[in-house]
Amino acid sequence: ASANTMELLRNGRPRVVITGLGAVTALGPVKTLWDSLKAGRSGIRRIETIPIEHVPVQIGGEVRDFNPEQYIDRKEARRMGRASQFAVAGAAMAIEDAGFTREQIGEIGERVGVVIGSSLGPHEMAEQSTFKYKTSGFRKPNPLSLINALPNMPAHYVSRFLQAVGPLSAPSTACASGTQSVGEASELIKNGRCDVVITGGVESVLQDYAIAGFEAMDALATGFNDRPELASRPFDKNRSGFVFSEGCGIVVLESLAHALKRGARIYAEVLGHASSSDAYHIAALDPEGKGAVRCMRWALEDAHLSPDSINYINAHGTSTPQNDAMETLAIKRVFGEQAYNIPVSSTKSMLGHALGGAGAIEIIACVMSLVEQVLHPTINYETPDPDCDLDYVPNVARDVKNLKYVLSNSFGLGGQNASIVLGAI
Repeated sequence: ASANTMELLRNGRPRVVITGLGAVTALGPVKTLWDSLKAGRSGIRRIETIPIEHVPVQIGGEVRDFNPEQYIDRKEARRMGRASQFAVAGAAMAIEDAGFTREQIGEIGERVGVVIGSSLGPHEMAEQSTFKYKTSGFRKPNPLSLINALPNMPAHYVSRFLQAVGPLSAPSTACASGTQSVGEASELIKNGRCDVVITGGVESVLQDYAIAGFEAMDALATGFNDRPELASRPFDKNRSGFVFSEGCGIVVLESLAHALKRGARIYAEVLGHASSSDAYHIAALDPEGKGAVRCMRWALEDAHLSPDSINYINAHGTSTPQNDAMETLAIKRVFGEQAYNIPVSSTKSMLGHALGGAGAIEIIACVMSLVEQVLHPTINYETPDPDCDLDYVPNVARDVKNLKYVLSNSFGLGGQNASIVLGAI
């Protein structure tokens, strides 16, 4: 439809569209990220930015060659945690991609929201400050270190960087944070509170103590220090755990009316979302996938779509034995026999698991799939698992036709589930 004939409302509420993309990942910013995903190229490598020899698992989805001073004043950048730096960089890329300047965002500031989620935020700021305090004879600590470690600091810094003075939120729902943030951001527009929302998720806790902690839980893939690109193998029978990662995905949401008025390029539409709780266990997944089932069903209901409308699912797909079997079961319970006809792939096969940043990065992958009509593969898929028997787009990207509606899943520690439905425009 032409801009003149496009309906501005969907089900009586403003339509929400995506007009800008920004990312900081182990595979680079959006263009190199997407090109690498299509090529099946892994960003998982031996970790270089921190001493790691004393930890059994020495690989991760590490962001390299990141210079925060490209986006942030040097003095301020030194005070900020890495997650906050990522978020500001991702936001700067996203608004530029959307055709905004910082000044333009500031001019409409009261109608611009920021919703950026994170599991732990700039957690290393607290860890470093605590260590320094306890090993320096209990001298006066840095007065801002604890504040700069709060999970809402990435959202704060983006809000301040852009002078976006509308609603400000920082969902912290573990690995569901990024997806839930984008979903909740869309509500600010659907409810008429905002015209523009800068939203997404970020994580940067690629620290030795975090890796050691997850390794102690038997959650990480082990034995791949010399072949890191093979470690993440979602849905493969020989998967052994996830790969710890870091990164940030930021998207610009606008009401369709606002985007059309300024002649913006529109990537895709946010149609519906949902979150749910397993109410089962702090770390273990409900083996029946009941929370995941509820979440997917509610997201479809919110989008006013039937299950047979979905053309592709970007899976949570962590490469742990429990998650991949549970998610497969949940997809089959939601979609029935149609599940076998829906391609499913895992971005984490190439990026590892960026916790609160993962869902937002995966939303960007979904957007690019809708734009280019291409599905990126699940790499390292070699040995079929009877418990994982869907079409996982193994190893090679797939050109598709009529890709219209996609679903993306994120499931987190504490039984947090989030799903979002995007549509071609």
